[in-house]
Amino acid sequence: MGGDSQGPDAAALEERPPVAPAAEDGDWRSVDWRTHQRWENVEGRPVNTIQLGSGPPLVFLHGLSGCWPNWLEQMAVFARDHRVIALDLPGFGHSPGQAGEVSMHGYAQLLDALLAQLGLDRATLVGNSMGGLIAAELAASFPSRAERLVLISPAGLSTYRNRLTAGAMPVVRRLEQALALGAAWTASHADNLATRPRMRELVLKGVVAHPSRLPGPLAAEQLRGAGTDGFLSALEAILEFDLSERLPLIECPTLIVWGTRDRLITVRDAARFAEAIPGARKVIYEDTGHMAMLEQPASFNALLRDFISG
Repeated sequence: MGGDSQGPDAAALEERPPVAPAAEDGDWRSVDWRTHQRWENVEGRPVNTIQLGSGPPLVFLHGLSGCWPNWLEQMAVFARDHRVIALDLPGFGHSPGQAGEVSMHGYAQLLDALLAQLGLDRATLVGNSMGGLIAAELAASFPSRAERLVLISPAGLSTYRNRLTAGAMPVVRRLEQALALGAAWTASHADNLATRPRMRELVLKGVVAHPSRLPGPLAAEQLRGAGTDGFLSALEAILEFDLSERLPLIECPTLIVWGTRDRLITVRDAARFAEAIPGARKVIYEDTGHMAMLEQPASFNALLRDFISG
């Protein structure tokens, strides 16, 4: 069990991750995902979604530079008894970028409109990194929409005006075209990169603790989502968004999940989230990076199922 030691405050309760159960029969490779793809026109903006299953709604939100396949290890499993929805946020995956200013609150508003369009009064929201920030902002701004909240290494606290990242932004902006070409090359060579252990280690070591442990096909699907045009605008929007004053407004049951080897957002933020959100639970995975749902799928799925069953 990692993270800082906690006092008796229930809001900062830290738990051990569940022991991984036997493999579940929801292998994502057996699903024809094309049959579940739906374009939703949300406030005049086309949004790529994947929708399958029926039952209580479960909505998955990817992180910066991510896309809906970040949730492949969860979607087929939970579609057996839930209505499962994942989307490409504007500027990521197959969803075109949005015109005008990009903001985290704007993404939350778009998500609220999407849920309304899908006829969902309430849903459980599961978000990673930037997706966690957006899910938390939706729960704070539109509390009636959030049934439950699961935040996996969410942005919004130490990322706010992060000196290291913000200081590098002018250089990154000057290199924008070169970076875009590099990301596009990675996406177009996803299968080759994923099957070569050294290359897989190089391109994924920033987000997962042990890239070599990811199955090759799953790693390839993560790399295929690179090369989109929303990265820099969304990164700047994250750096300018302070979630700290919004967290006490969250009213729904909340689960915080983090990995001790998260290289992108410090695991120390887990305690800050758990303390700021009333009644939040916190689970820390040892030897795990920024994407616990991909790195520890069986254990994470058991944890998620237990949490949403109440």
